[in-house]
Amino acid sequence: MVIYEDAHVLDVAGPIEILTGTRLFVADTNAEPYQVTVVAERAGPVVTTSGLTLQADESFDTASRSAAPIDTLIVAGGHGTSAALENRQLLDYVQWAARRARRVVSICTGAMILAEAGLLSNRRATTHWFWCPLLARQYPDVQVEPDALFVRDGNLWTSAGVTAGMDLSLALIEEDWGYDTALQIARYNVMFMMRPGGQSQFSAALIAQHQSDGPLSETLDYIVNNVSENLTVTALAARACMSERSFARKFKQATLKTPAQYVELARLDAARVQLEQTCQRIEAVALQTGFLNAERMRRAFQRHLGLSPGEYRERFQSRAVSADGGVTDVQARAGP
Repeated sequence: MVIYEDAHVLDVAGPIEILTGTRLFVADTNAEPYQVTVVAERAGPVVTTSGLTLQADESFDTASRSAAPIDTLIVAGGHGTSAALENRQLLDYVQWAARRARRVVSICTGAMILAEAGLLSNRRATTHWFWCPLLARQYPDVQVEPDALFVRDGNLWTSAGVTAGMDLSLALIEEDWGYDTALQIARYNVMFMMRPGGQSQFSAALIAQHQSDGPLSETLDYIVNNVSENLTVTALAARACMSERSFARKFKQATLKTPAQYVELARLDAARVQLEQTCQRIEAVALQTGFLNAERMRRAFQRHLGLSPGEYRERFQSRAVSADGGVTDVQARAGP
């Protein structure tokens, strides 16, 4: 784990807690599934963004003279990334370690460091949504995917901000130890669910919260709260008292999505909640959330999440309301 002054403490501690927690669930309890070494410019205390101090086990210089193998190289993110990009010693170590590692991982703005080290050229990657435009602008040879929680391109893994690094860590565990182990660790850490990497960093409700424009803000809220209604551009433009052309243009400028894309995202969010929390039949969920039929909902789920509604429910449903209104436990099972 590569850290530096002003790194984000959760970018470091989150993945480490997830990975080292594997020892509680793997069959061979005599071996540590992951042995973690924290590396910085100097061994000893490193102050993070929050002011908390972490302890680096080794310096870059000492670590680069080690013959010990590197399975996974992880580069943390944080407010100190800008200064880290100017740290030649750090960049040299990352380049050296990446050549020796089986896989290379960045958390949040750690992707900027990988890009500066030349590791993301012509590769797909993501970072915190706020920094995705900067990553794309400063490193035009990187194929930035601004909407993803995490992205895997070969042996390179990059994640969005902060807690998305924990989702990525669960994916690493799934690759190494299987889905059931990763799901046990997610439950143990009281994580809401194992989110697939292609899941958006954004929800329709979050986009709506960021808009302060009067008519448009009201329209976004209306969509989120009325997903089963007629939400065509014609109907929405009339509600916002705009022409269809003006409405569509202002909507895209404000949300970076077309009205149809936003409506689908809102319906997807609503359908996910229904699948996670109820025992409603999939056809009924599709009807109640505005998809009208199960096939249209299935295509939306595949497009955004890479899962069918049935596979999504199988993975992520933990408690459901029974037909008589009572609460029943539903055990999540491994997907196909």
